[in-house]
Amino acid sequence: MNLGQLLQHGHAHPDTEGLTIADARGYELCGAVCFGGLRPRAYSRLARLSGARPGDRVLDVGCGTGYLTRRMAKAVGPGGSVLGVDPSAEVVEYARDKTREVHCTYETGVGEALGAADGSFDVVVTSLAVHHLPEDVRPVALREMYRVLRPGGRLLVADFRPPRTRAVRHLVGATVGHLMADYRVDLLDGLVADAGFEVRGHGDVRPWLRYVQAVRPEKP
Repeated sequence: MNLGQLLQHGHAHPDTEGLTIADARGYELCGAVCFGGLRPRAYSRLARLSGARPGDRVLDVGCGTGYLTRRMAKAVGPGGSVLGVDPSAEVVEYARDKTREVHCTYETGVGEALGAADGSFDVVVTSLAVHHLPEDVRPVALREMYRVLRPGGRLLVADFRPPRTRAVRHLVGATVGHLMADYRVDLLDGLVADAGFEVRGHGDVRPWLRYVQAVRPEKP
């Protein structure tokens, strides 16, 4: 499996269904390399931006190898709980092996048909997952995130932000494919709002991420 395939696995749907444990290890390594040493800082910032507090119940949709999931577990502490969901049983197994926090668990599942009950989470996060979904599935997945959040619950969506310069965009396209090089991350705000959320903020996290913060309204 080449670099582009690895980077488009781990959080993808349905592509992760063909991953092996060795592929999951490779994906984890590629993530570290592509963030150029900034991944711990970037994902710690995402955990803060999520607004998760000690004792919260958190869902990580498209959790991949659990890198963000484990940071969310630190944010909510042992009094809270974090569940990571990913389509790939192999990736979920790898994430479980990497996780030591007993209040951080994983299961297989897809964003457009979450198994959780209505209003069962305080916070929902998703990182580097939405761009892998077919365009017609993205609104469905966001409506599912809305459904499983309690009224007043918080959403954080983070996804790949293509480089702004033409030369670097060309390099990204040649390395990991035009899906990522040409991804319209600027459409995230509208997708989140259309799902029923109140968008509260957005911005960039170096080097490659764009995020949107939102809240499920207290009243419909």
